[in-house]
Amino acid sequence: MHIPDGFIDAPVSLAAAAVAVGGVAVCLRGARRTLDERTAPLAGLVAVFVFAAQMINFPVGAGTSGHLIGAALAVILVGPYAGILAVSVVLAVQALLFADGGLLALGLNVVNLALIAGGVGWLVFRGWTRFVGSGRGSALAAAWSAGFLSVLGAVGGFLVEFALGGVAPVSLSAVIAAMFSVHVVIGAIEGVITALIVGAVMSTRPDLVAGLRAPRRAAHPQRAAA
Repeated sequence: MHIPDGFIDAPVSLAAAAVAVGGVAVCLRGARRTLDERTAPLAGLVAVFVFAAQMINFPVGAGTSGHLIGAALAVILVGPYAGILAVSVVLAVQALLFADGGLLALGLNVVNLALIAGGVGWLVFRGWTRFVGSGRGSALAAAWSAGFLSVLGAVGGFLVEFALGGVAPVSLSAVIAAMFSVHVVIGAIEGVITALIVGAVMSTRPDLVAGLRAPRRAAHPQRAAA
């Protein structure tokens, strides 16, 4: 789903770059609060897995490609801030060293594949486990749903960008048909992989699954002083 240079016009690309910079800045600040000696190595491993998964591309047409994203898995395991940062770093390395996605389109790709996909994956997983249940079966179903919907969320972001600033000689209806016909299947596969890995981690180190941990609360000033 990497967008190449010249597929989306400059104004939309620049706007996406601004959103990407702002989103990454927020995640950097959040990751400083949430990463520790236990989760930092896992974030590195997640980034390596996402890099490998995204290098396997499936041609969609009109200069676009489809692939596994890994954003939902990243945020479930290490939290939304570190997970989105891990995917963003992978996208930057791919654009700079492997020409996978254009440099001018890097902001677009970060918005779609990191911010939107990661945000959707986190909200789906946390919402499911909070309101439906956090038992093993429920968590696996939540992981599958998070992986599946994160892919469709990224597709939706791309389609909005193409509708606003697409310059390729392809109709919007054709792009919608091509993207959804491929990414529904990719999303289902991503959901399965996400659920399998989350299940494996839950079996051995459930404490490492950030999506199942209670959110940290700031200490009350008087209690902290005491």
